[in-house]
Amino acid sequence: MRLLASCLSLSLIAGTAAAQERPAVTAADYTRAMKQLGPWTAPLVDHAVRSAHWIDARRFWYVDTDRGVPTIMLVDATKGTKAPAFDTVTLLGALNAAGLKERDATRLGFDGFEPDFAQGTAVVRVRGERFSCALAQPYGCTKPTGQRAGLASAVLSPDGKRAVFVRDWNLWVRDVASGAERQLTTDGVKDFGYATDNAGWKHSDDAIVIWSPDSTKVATFQQDQRAVADFSTTTTQVGHSVVETWKYPFVGDKEIIQIQRVIVDVDRGQVTRLKMPAEPHRSSLCDDVVCGDGPQDMQWAKDGRTLAFVSTSRDHKVETVRIADATTGAVRDVFTETVPTWFDSGYNDEGFNWRYLSQRGEILWWSQRDDWGHYYLYSAKTGKLLRQVTRGAWNVDHPVHIDERSGRMLIAAVGRETGTDPYYRSIYAVSLNGGAPKLLTPERQDHIALPSSDGRYFVDIYSTPQEAQTAVLRRADGKLVVNLAKGDLTRLRATGWQAPESIAVRCSDGKTVCHGLLFKPAGLDPQRKYPVVDYIYPGPFMGTIPSRQFSTALNDTGALAQLGFAVVAIDGMGTPRRSKAFQDYYHRDMGLQAVPDQVTGIQDLASRYAWIDTDRVGIWGHSGGGNATATAMFRYPEFFKVGIAESGNHDNRNYEDDYYEKYLGLLTSDGKTTNYDGQANQDFAKNLKGKLLLAHGILDDNVPLSSTLLVVDALQKANKDFDLILFPRAQHGFGDMGGYMMRRRWDYFVEHLMGATPPKEFKITGPGAGR
Repeated sequence: MRLLASCLSLSLIAGTAAAQERPAVTAADYTRAMKQLGPWTAPLVDHAVRSAHWIDARRFWYVDTDRGVPTIMLVDATKGTKAPAFDTVTLLGALNAAGLKERDATRLGFDGFEPDFAQGTAVVRVRGERFSCALAQPYGCTKPTGQRAGLASAVLSPDGKRAVFVRDWNLWVRDVASGAERQLTTDGVKDFGYATDNAGWKHSDDAIVIWSPDSTKVATFQQDQRAVADFSTTTTQVGHSVVETWKYPFVGDKEIIQIQRVIVDVDRGQVTRLKMPAEPHRSSLCDDVVCGDGPQDMQWAKDGRTLAFVSTSRDHKVETVRIADATTGAVRDVFTETVPTWFDSGYNDEGFNWRYLSQRGEILWWSQRDDWGHYYLYSAKTGKLLRQVTRGAWNVDHPVHIDERSGRMLIAAVGRETGTDPYYRSIYAVSLNGGAPKLLTPERQDHIALPSSDGRYFVDIYSTPQEAQTAVLRRADGKLVVNLAKGDLTRLRATGWQAPESIAVRCSDGKTVCHGLLFKPAGLDPQRKYPVVDYIYPGPFMGTIPSRQFSTALNDTGALAQLGFAVVAIDGMGTPRRSKAFQDYYHRDMGLQAVPDQVTGIQDLASRYAWIDTDRVGIWGHSGGGNATATAMFRYPEFFKVGIAESGNHDNRNYEDDYYEKYLGLLTSDGKTTNYDGQANQDFAKNLKGKLLLAHGILDDNVPLSSTLLVVDALQKANKDFDLILFPRAQHGFGDMGGYMMRRRWDYFVEHLMGATPPKEFKITGPGAGR
């Protein structure tokens, strides 16, 4: 007994000593990290203009900030002048007198500015509320009366007088001024409705329509999903649960959503059905025929007489450009492009890149047929290829402006300028007749161009991940007209904020260079070793880093660096804006999408920086990044020691049909195996060696909860330890539980990767919380 007591005593002493030796990360450390998040850091940047809005061909407005106080600035391009539209402090008083109830000028969020110079007034939108104000002091703001309420899910006509919306599976129109409503279609029925917004993972009350330029007609479809399988989510609550059910086709389903294209004459309430068979719910770029701003996969002629559109095969390998007569519904094929892997008509965040040049009788077509994204000009009448407009080992990112009469065009392009980040966009002048592009923006930064309606001017906003936005006004030939604003990081840097380092590392093929960002640990000591956190989103339609424009925070990368981690974000192979071969690299092995490049990239960094500890590498991501995280933990268990997989689409046979049928191909089987087996994370779960945290929202209407539960089941069958967080009320992005998930993520990396003790139940908040 005395021997046993002695052993127990020694054991307790050893355990206590070990606990004492384990470092602690304090609440003060978490507070400093929290203050590196976007809501805290973004307000500390002054004069960083991110957008501009043209009022007419010569005037535009933008918002400039100084110490957090926003000012609406008016610019006259022909005069080269800029001036405040209002004194913000005085305007705030006038807005409060009209019922705004906001005393802090730094909390004014200007959503819109609609001036009427003839009347000397303007409608100002502040956080969704509309106020009519005089343009001269004391401004005298009032809340305008009108019938604009209830238009959130409606689509406004180009002249602003009417809006179409969906009600009871039919299309309706509302007169904006009077509020009068009129039914346009009558034969829409449940699951076979007009203009309905349902791509499976995406379902809303929005109307999917394209107005004709003269505001008399809309192009849309009647969407047939009657034979498509149901999908449901179930709430967690006291009493009976609420079940939401909608149509959601999976990969390999025999029945998927079909669309029957129609044109609706809004004046007459007449439906013209295009004379062609129903076709799969597909587009040449995204998961719907309408996505983002700008021209879509249906484009009207300037005179509204014809409609050009693209029909996409179920596997996204065949694209057919067609033109319909808006009066008769007659359809003719113009040309077809067939590709071996999958086709895109641009990049998802910039929208569709092709254009119907009706005044010229031509189609400007974007294609990666020569391994790079370039423009090809076709005759809209004969379908004959007239010429290749741009060429070379670089990509047209998107068109900025096209003058059909002269053939002059402004484009944004990536990868053409040597010695700079290949993801930086530059602006060029090109001609539809061909010839070498002319560089208009010499700064070696990422450029955003916002053109006037006639293309004679453009606002140029440029920055890097390290340098805040500079905004200038240029003529179409690139000549500077006026400097607008230059971002100032003085207040931000005073908080200890550190810019990330742009990196170029070795990809997994041993010859290609992958690019990304490195967030160095705060207070870096080169003599120490730091654990690594790899943030990943694997593509294929976008990469880990959504933009090279300056931002004070990329998720919580800077916050994790503040806690003492080296944080990396690498755009691996299989992601866009490089060559087509680069983007197609994992086409037949989508299960590994971009993950091997994380390994070689981190190893390459470690060869340069001795303080990077490759024995302590963690990884995390959300959605596709959750998928990639589990892949990393299961396929590279010796390298990745800790992973956090949030909302992962771990087996895309349990995901919407359009996504992986595009990137991997239609589901095929030889009776024993399928071409999708290699991407199923649950089949590799038995390889887990490190610490894995899975998280998912039970009400996720994008990636079904079953995707994570397949992995849970496989881990349990393999007798593996893992951790799981389920959010009973959350959908795909976790909503108001996002802060809780972030804190649990920090805790998990601190405890299992850093080997430290996190503070107990720290709460992540935004600035001004509780006031």
